[in-house]
Amino acid sequence: MRKQNSVFQTAFLSEAGSQLENNDYFAYVELDKYACYVIADGLNEQPEAESARLAIETVLLAFQEHPSMRKSAVRSYLKAGNKALQQAKGESRLKASVAVAVTDYTKLRYGYAGNTRLRLYREGTVREKTRDMSLGDDMTKKRGLVKDALARHEERNNLYTWMGQGKGFAPYISKKIKLVNGDILTMYTRGIWENLDEGELEDIFSEAKDDPKECLDNVEDMLLSKQPEGLGNYTFAAVFADKIFLDPNRKRRIKKIIIVSVIVLVIALAIALVIWFLNWQRKNRIEEMGRRYEDTLDYIEDSNYVRAKEECEKALELAEKLRDKEKLQEISGYMKLIEAVNMADDIYAEGKYEEAQENYRTAKERSRYADHAADTYIDRKLESIADYLSVFDYIRLGDSLAVKGDFKDAEEKYLAAKNLATSIHYEEGRSQSMDALDRLYEDLAARQEETEAQVQERVAEETGAAELSAQGDKAFAEGDYEGAKVYYAMAMDKYQGLEDVANVEAANTKLKACIKKSNEKDEQKELAAEYVETAKQLEEEGELAEAKKQYILAKEVYTAIGEEEKVSQMENRMDMLELDREEKMKKEEAGPEMAEDEMAAEEGQTVSGN
Repeated sequence: MRKQNSVFQTAFLSEAGSQLENNDYFAYVELDKYACYVIADGLNEQPEAESARLAIETVLLAFQEHPSMRKSAVRSYLKAGNKALQQAKGESRLKASVAVAVTDYTKLRYGYAGNTRLRLYREGTVREKTRDMSLGDDMTKKRGLVKDALARHEERNNLYTWMGQGKGFAPYISKKIKLVNGDILTMYTRGIWENLDEGELEDIFSEAKDDPKECLDNVEDMLLSKQPEGLGNYTFAAVFADKIFLDPNRKRRIKKIIIVSVIVLVIALAIALVIWFLNWQRKNRIEEMGRRYEDTLDYIEDSNYVRAKEECEKALELAEKLRDKEKLQEISGYMKLIEAVNMADDIYAEGKYEEAQENYRTAKERSRYADHAADTYIDRKLESIADYLSVFDYIRLGDSLAVKGDFKDAEEKYLAAKNLATSIHYEEGRSQSMDALDRLYEDLAARQEETEAQVQERVAEETGAAELSAQGDKAFAEGDYEGAKVYYAMAMDKYQGLEDVANVEAANTKLKACIKKSNEKDEQKELAAEYVETAKQLEEEGELAEAKKQYILAKEVYTAIGEEEKVSQMENRMDMLELDREEKMKKEEAGPEMAEDEMAAEEGQTVSGN
């Protein structure tokens, strides 16, 4: 319908001039939706070369296969012609200067390579024109010469782009040009522009009527009237756009385009808004996460782990939303540290200092993965716990000394507990040490009636037990659980001998804690067996006291691992050792006389036997 509802008149002339062969060529195809006009100037010196014809046939064939006005399409038409000339067989490579114009009867787009010219006249003046792709054109422009001087320039045919060039072929493609009724498209070769200047051509087309053939006759008459010497091939084509196609659906299509454009714009704006919002939200979350993270570090530095946990939880939640794996891992390390410290603080607040001590040590391990942020706080807490435990150890040692009647040393221990509790502002410890001193002074008078031997004996036992317990505490604090077990077991044995139930339970609790830290049950069995074996060897050597210690150790190990039968065996064995020790002591107290009586009795038995 486009071609039928538009009027395009086309006319052309093409002559050999004074040459034997005409190597120029012009052809066109007018389809329903598109029309293509092509002009070519053969650049080969051989008269029989048909580079222009081959170029135009290839371009028009490419156009007919895929008619279009797209920039890429026009470029593909010219590249097809370039490839055809490049691959053509002959004595020399075929070359041509080509211009192509494609229209949809409302708009025009052109492309060219070389110095074949195209002009679009509107109301008698040039609306659009090509530039020669030659060194001569560049030089005239650089020197500011008039355009018509190029017709005589010696470099006018020194082209930097032409069809058949092969590699480096770079044709010029114009933008779309809207046509109006009365526009005239002209295309011509060197034979025209080398002999007629642009002003002469403009005069002809400014007075053009409705017949393109008349204009062509005027051009040819003017050319021949000049009788140029050595006139070469010349070709001139004119296309009169008398009536441009008017699209009846144009308004509806424009309306539809506007509606679609508005919809697309609204969608694009919505998408842009969503993207902006998401980016804004992500940016805010990153900033908030950073702020929460810094607040967490500040609260840790201020030893405020309750608030640190609140901030860290929020920072961790933001890191999960942002899917920031690096920050998530880093903040998780701080979260585990804070939880460990808070748990230790809760236990510490309940007064369970030994359990709190273990939890603070666990927290310090966590602190390694959080830039050691809580090391100072944890070390301070561990030092406080050590001081608190020392206060109770002093009080327990003082209690032991007081029970044994060693009132002076007991008073020293209570005073040491009181001074230490005062220095660390431990009110409970100070109160207990003061109460212990009061009890000590109240019991002093009653204790004085006891015999010095009994007091000294008990004091020695309790002191030894307390010192063993203190040494066990020291070894436990240093992580020497095996050494601590020995001291606690010996202390427990002494406390059992003293019938000190409280200290027996305390020593037993500490011993169980040591055993818990020791090896598995099988290893404990092996250890107990070693104690028993050592005890038997000592028993054979007559070291009954040392043997008893080993049996005590074995008994406590078996007790810890639930070997009741073995425990009973150890108790029986210790009872037998105690009987042997008492019998030995009786013999030593009886002295030489009993030894002589025994010898005499043995001799009497011998005589009697004889």
